[in-house]
Parts: sequence; C-alpha cells; structure tokens
Amino acid sequence: MRILCLLMCLCLVTLLAPLHSSTKARRKPNIIFILADDLGYGDLGCYGQKLIKTPNLDGLARAGIRFTNFYAAAPVCAPSRASLMTGQHQGHTYVRGNTTLKPVPGQSGAAATRLPLRPQDVTVAEVLKAAGYATGLIGKWGLGEPDTTGIPNRKGFDYFFGHLNQNHAHNYYPDYLWRNQERVSIKLGTYSHDLFTSEALEFIRRERSHPFFLYLAYTLPHANNELGRATGNGMQVPTDEPYSRENWPRQEKNYAAMVTRLDADVGKIRSLLKELSLDGETIVFFNSDNGPQDLTKEASIQISLPAMECFVALSANSTKVASVNR
Repeated sequence: MRILCLLMCLCLVTLLAPLHSSTKARRKPNIIFILADDLGYGDLGCYGQKLIKTPNLDGLARAGIRFTNFYAAAPVCAPSRASLMTGQHQGHTYVRGNTTLKPVPGQSGAAATRLPLRPQDVTVAEVLKAAGYATGLIGKWGLGEPDTTGIPNRKGFDYFFGHLNQNHAHNYYPDYLWRNQERVSIKLGTYSHDLFTSEALEFIRRERSHPFFLYLAYTLPHANNELGRATGNGMQVPTDEPYSRENWPRQEKNYAAMVTRLDADVGKIRSLLKELSLDGETIVFFNSDNGPQDLTKEASIQISLPAMECFVALSANSTKVASVNR
C-alpha cells in the first residue's frame, strides 16, 4: 500500500534531519515492520481497550505516532499483504484475493489456487536491498508457494523463516516451516510464534552492523480455523495467562492471551534495540493486515466499530486497523 511508502518517507525525513546540522555522517536507518494477523482496531489499550493488557504497544504509541484512520488495502490476508509489499492498491496489484479460480501454471492441489507475485511485481524488499539493506522476512508470507516466482528469496529477501502457505499458518504447532527455500522439521509441541520472535531477535543481532529491513509478519492473533471448526475454539495459545482467573469464555481468555503475548514480544524487540544502541537508529512500524476475523458473534472483550460485519465483507471493521509507529 502506498501509505507504507509515505510513512517511510516521513520517518526518514524526521530521523535524518539532524544530518543537516551535523558534520558526522550517520548510516541509513534500520526499518522493522511488524504485522499482526487479524488484530482488531480496539484490541490495544492505546485504542481504548480496557481488559486486554498491551503495555508495550501502548508505550510505542506514546513514544511515536498513533494513527486513528489507517486502513489496510483489503479485508483478507493475501491481497492486503500484496499491496503492502508492492505499494499498489487493489485496482492495480496482481494478487486480489486469497485464492484464484484460474489454476496457477505448474502447481497442483491447493497451491494451484494461490497466485504468486510475479517477477515484475517489485516489492519494498527489492527496493531496500538495492539501496544496501540486509533484508529479512520472518513469519507468514502467503504470496508464493514453493518453487514459484513469488517465494520471498525471489522477491528481495536475503533471509526467510516461516510459512509460505497462509492456511498452513493457521496451525501454531506445525511440523515444518521454511528457512529460505529449505523445508525444515519443527520439534513437536513448539509454538511457532515463539520461534518467530527468537528468529527476529537473532536477525537483529546478526545484522546490527549495517542497515537492515526486517518484515516480522506474526500470525497472532489469527485463529486456527480448522481447530475452531473441530472444537469450537480456534484460539491456540500455550497458556491463557494472565487471564486464567477471569470469568470469561475460554475462547476470549485465549484470544486476550494471544494479544498480550504478541505485545510482550514487541517489548522484547524494543528492549534489544535499546541494548544494542539501535533504538535511535531504527524505525518501528506496527500494523495489522486487516480487522478482526469474526465480529458476527458477541465478544465482551473486543471493541469494534459500529458496523458488525464479518471481516470478509468490505466494511470499516474489516479494513480499519491499528497503526503505531516510532
């Protein structure tokens, strides 16, 4: 989406302004773009949430900019992420839905229904890589199945760890993930979100000596849809702390725990930036790919906009998202 390019330009001007009054050259700023998955506009304290604890993201908002009219490009994952990566709105971008009716050449099964980014679809990672940045993607991609033109390593990312397929990303205890173009086995019982945070922290440590762009595409707090259909609760999280004693339905306690876990890991990233003396050299963006997954059911802990459509309908709830940047 073009708003990403605008925000980056504004932040770059702000960050680099001191160069005009200083004879000491500074390197290009690091960029970390953290993307939540299906996070509701009102799920953070800085947007009015009273029950779910999000102290780190609230602190990020206080230290930076909190946008109150920030819209994702689409109400579902793949097209929203395609616009984010290419800077194109949905009238121009190639990927306009999670699936396509026309089979993708060279693919079979479910992979044949998912359009990959093409060679001519230039991403922000390709632009930044050409400008001298080390580029990394950790988490959910959803814009290219294995061996297609859309895999991250062919779209400007030096390093990738996570899910290629967005349906595979529903499962928080996967048996495999991708590291660059290699499928790697994951130990049974490993919570994928925790791996993504560990990988992100390691990427920052590894690339700290030169400018880097980290696209941290978390899967929290998206539901495990398949588990939800089977059990009635798709909010998959190791523990519902700190909400275990709340008199809420299990699903809501789990959802709140997912959001707070996400918040805590954003805090870990900010703490590492300070530890490495990179805090003043790094722009941090935090957004969601679209609105909450299902607002057709009552939810006592979620705050939404007046229109209560499900996120797959093009409504304010489906595309208006939280956006805090520093």
